[in-house]
Amino acid sequence: MKLRASIVALTIYAAGTLLIAQGNRPLSGNGIASAHVQGQWEKTEREQFTLGGERYVGGSWIDITYGRPLLRGREAFSGTGADFGKAAYAGAPVWRAGANLSTRLKTPIPLVIGGVTVASGEYSLFIEFASATQWTFIVSSWAQAQRFNAPIAEGLYGAFGYTAEKDVVRAPMRVDTLPYRVEQLVWEFVDMTVDGGRVAVMWDKTMASVPFNFGR
Repeated sequence: MKLRASIVALTIYAAGTLLIAQGNRPLSGNGIASAHVQGQWEKTEREQFTLGGERYVGGSWIDITYGRPLLRGREAFSGTGADFGKAAYAGAPVWRAGANLSTRLKTPIPLVIGGVTVASGEYSLFIEFASATQWTFIVSSWAQAQRFNAPIAEGLYGAFGYTAEKDVVRAPMRVDTLPYRVEQLVWEFVDMTVDGGRVAVMWDKTMASVPFNFGR
């Protein structure tokens, strides 16, 4: 009887712990998109348990960190004409293209976007809508504030307080319709080559992307 009571108690405790954990889980989790570039694959005497069996040597990591909102039955990009997508702004001048903190690009190498060289460093990323098919990718030197209503000296929380004065580059995005709905927003590097690739954001039935090349 004592053993059975102990098992029941442990089961109740585990279930309660799970419910508490789920209750404390943030509505929008954190995400990271990464590309490891400009290294090279090499054969080694020792077996490598990787795709192709080789070891990747050198290279640089490019990362995009962001919050990942979910649809939860909503439509991500509502509205028509000049009002398209404005609901996603949540009262900010532009879209943070994520959730919570500002979306951040961290690159240890220069990138060429829209014909402009973006020096190595850390930047905030935003997107501006003109219509359903006209999106603008914004790389900004605004810092990332860690708390809502932080003084502007600490940077921006999300896109609140954004102004264009710190824009490094604004580039048009290609907007494609997906054959399925993406529930949780995701950033990704696509069509990567030795020269560059595309940065893409996917949510609902839309993928928007912008090309980039590696600078010098």
